[in-house]
Amino acid sequence: MHLLHQRGPLHDLPDTPEAYDAVLADVTEQALARLTPTGSLEHPDCLDDIGDTSLGITSLLALAWRRTKDPRLPEAVHRSLAFHLRERVYRDDNPGYPNLRIRDSGFPYARYVLEAGAHPIGDWPSTVWALLQAVDVLDAADGLVDDDRRAELLEVARGYWRWLTEATFFNPQEAGNQAIGCVVGGLMLARHLPPEEAQSVGSRAVGLYVDEIRARRVRDRGALLPPEHGGAYDNNYGPISLSFLAQAHRVSGEEIFAEDGDALARYIDARLTGGGFDNGGPRYSEQHSGFESVLGLRYFGARIGSDLGRYRGDTRWGRHAVKPDGGVDGHFAWMLVWQIQDATRWHRTPSPAPARHQLRAGTVSVAFDDRMTPSLVEAGGTYYLPAAVNRQHGFGPVTDGFLLCRPMGEVRVRDARADGLTAKLVTKPVVGRDHVLRHLRSLYVTDGTSLWVTVAVERLPATPYLLAGFPYAADDGDRVRRTVVGSVTSAGELRLTHPEAHGTDHFDARSETTQEQAAFALAADPRGYGNPDEGWRHLVASTALEAGPAPGAPQELSVFAVRYGPGGPFAPAFDSGPAGLTVRTEAFAALLGDPAGGADGEPELRLSKAAR
Repeated sequence: MHLLHQRGPLHDLPDTPEAYDAVLADVTEQALARLTPTGSLEHPDCLDDIGDTSLGITSLLALAWRRTKDPRLPEAVHRSLAFHLRERVYRDDNPGYPNLRIRDSGFPYARYVLEAGAHPIGDWPSTVWALLQAVDVLDAADGLVDDDRRAELLEVARGYWRWLTEATFFNPQEAGNQAIGCVVGGLMLARHLPPEEAQSVGSRAVGLYVDEIRARRVRDRGALLPPEHGGAYDNNYGPISLSFLAQAHRVSGEEIFAEDGDALARYIDARLTGGGFDNGGPRYSEQHSGFESVLGLRYFGARIGSDLGRYRGDTRWGRHAVKPDGGVDGHFAWMLVWQIQDATRWHRTPSPAPARHQLRAGTVSVAFDDRMTPSLVEAGGTYYLPAAVNRQHGFGPVTDGFLLCRPMGEVRVRDARADGLTAKLVTKPVVGRDHVLRHLRSLYVTDGTSLWVTVAVERLPATPYLLAGFPYAADDGDRVRRTVVGSVTSAGELRLTHPEAHGTDHFDARSETTQEQAAFALAADPRGYGNPDEGWRHLVASTALEAGPAPGAPQELSVFAVRYGPGGPFAPAFDSGPAGLTVRTEAFAALLGDPAGGADGEPELRLSKAAR
């Protein structure tokens, strides 16, 4: 089975002016055929996320008219704009809406669901989206919209802004993408206001960003990130936040948006595999955005000099939102407008700078979590997730059912490159159930095709093994499919085990249950509201690769050695001496210095290509 949302890299979609003109031409024909006598451009099957959708199509038609001057479009824009102003602007409080600061304000807002009292919680983001669609139409209004109708739309946009920032609590869902989108709406609205009012709205927008978003950033993997639904990052909404930061910088020129966008972009670059697969987040563990991410990934990929466009988006939404029948939906239409207007082109080569939380070369990559334990391994076109044993998750040695991967002190990292090889040495102090402090050294080496992992620790009791993840997904053309096999070789005995018990907290990779489904099933709240990352932490056991100790290790050490990806015979040799532990394989030789480090406390790593 294929994963539903993990599809092709977003930079594979043509983004030339001609390609975008073809997209707009398709939207135009669909819209003209759909336009109802009342002026609605909503998809017939649209029930939720509806409050901004007709206006979104209107904004796309307005952009198409500016580019083509198609004589059919002014009438369609006029009628559909009238529909939105007449039928989709609400001023009476929605029954049950929980986040009002002012009752009966009379300010206009957009509804997530049209029926009064039906799912009112979504009205705040829907109003943000309606504000953004409105300012896009205002941007294109000259020569297309008459003065009276333009003034009416501007007044509604003003009211949207006031409802979002005065009548309600700001960012009530703690969703960074929504909050930054609101800031962008204020910045774009300010350009259409008289100077004194423009200065007030623009300052208020930047102030909200500084006080309500930036001041509440969450730290993950060394980066400060806009919070997303209570977490640090979401693999669907995070790149959307990046697009909003790009637009905020494009519109305002404020350096704060560029700085924070650069930080988020580098974070995404580090956690993203070379093949573009990623998972995790407080809302959508495996779901990916499509066109909504393009602007941010392209804009900031160029700024930081890395190929962020490798991100595997949902290419069914590669150009704009669509319904299951493939018909265009106006939801999030501003993102297509903005990416068409932005002249940045994709940066298509990886960043050459080493990143603490990433090892990447060729078709191999390792993303590391805050503890510098692999969170995702990619080799040979297969993606490996951390395994679970006895409610403990990660990659590392296991003895007496206890997983040694959680640091009890400072984690040291050393990067090295030599002769076409790229390596990272991670040294961390760990404590087992016996309360003995041990130095765990994990060496990751790649030639761009295979990945060698060597883990060394002071001698462990009983019969330890290395928990080496489990194969979960694999590249399959422009899709990602589930798998339970991978090309893995171990110096010691290698086993692929599956949980003996059944239930939602035991994940068997042979089943058709996806990681996302299992994570939501374990979450405390319903799907769409629960935190799947938090739920996944309740996993008791999973399918696991278990690698036994490597033969020939020094007597005082337990050493494990595994190779992911293709290769021939694998028989690593080890030698312990005053300078440290030497590891020799068919591809490289490496010296791992004293785990306590040298005079500066940093462990030494020497790397060279294996002698032929």
